[in-house]
Amino acid sequence: MGVVNGLSDRQENMTEIRVAHHELKPLMMAAMATLEPARRQEILDGKGAIAVIYPDIGEPYRSIFSKIIEGIQEQVKTPISTYPVGPNSNVVDLNAQLNRGGVKVVIALGRQGLKVASGLAPEIAVVVGGVLSVPENESRNLTGISLTPDPALLFSLLKKLLPSIKRVTVIYDPQHSDWLIKLAREAAKVQGLELIAREAHDLASAAHLYDAVFASADSRQDAIWLPQDSTTVDDETILPLVLKESWSKGLPVFSSSFLHVKKGVMFALYPNNLGLGRDLASSALGALSGDLRKRGVSPLREVLTAVNLRTASHIGLNLDYQQQRSFDFVFPEP
Repeated sequence: MGVVNGLSDRQENMTEIRVAHHELKPLMMAAMATLEPARRQEILDGKGAIAVIYPDIGEPYRSIFSKIIEGIQEQVKTPISTYPVGPNSNVVDLNAQLNRGGVKVVIALGRQGLKVASGLAPEIAVVVGGVLSVPENESRNLTGISLTPDPALLFSLLKKLLPSIKRVTVIYDPQHSDWLIKLAREAAKVQGLELIAREAHDLASAAHLYDAVFASADSRQDAIWLPQDSTTVDDETILPLVLKESWSKGLPVFSSSFLHVKKGVMFALYPNNLGLGRDLASSALGALSGDLRKRGVSPLREVLTAVNLRTASHIGLNLDYQQQRSFDFVFPEP
């Protein structure tokens, strides 16, 4: 499956992020149909150009960005310019290059791409991708897609696998994840779930809250969600504690990070980077056509699924062959 999400803060700052011939999406086609014929042809000819800026880093992350760019190119169907950027990139020079290329919209990938994009000329629209989150005061003026899986998709899969679950507990740092919890509350209602969201501002308080959750949880009705939140879910302290207690009590735990599945979490969603690229391109085409109605950064909906069969079996969920095939990654691997 290659490299997927679940990146540490350090990795996130380096990057944050993973093609057949498809028709343009209906939304994009509708936007194009509203344009004057000359303007529409100009876009199709690549003159109202879209460019991509991405972190200039080595493997394995370079391949991830290559997949996203491949998806962008597939959706746009005209040549796009790509610009690798680093901490010392000259934004003045980049602005000049973009201006000479007639670039109207930039797709900024990763933290480094987003940082450089903040210094671009104001007439260039920015679509952001490949980041876990964007500060709320910045996201109001941007369009983009987070690397964080949509809670609606997580909860839907949870209820499909374990219909008896009635409560989901998540421990989060509001500074990082408040926007996500707002979405999760609505998503939980749709699935008939009670979302119990507890705030923690450091690892110590998060550990105490996890202890309290396990002390009172009912494995027949409760589940724990691990978000991509470095304050409340770290691989050295919190994850081993959660995995040990969940195994002991047979309590389902699911995650927004692929890497957690290999370590013992029951299931997770993670980015389909080719699909993410196509969705980012659709947003960029909308911006290019002047459709700026949708602002803000959306959660990731182009996802793949992973399951840990050993953990699922331990809590009494035995998936048959057909069910296993519905997942994109099965651990342990056959």
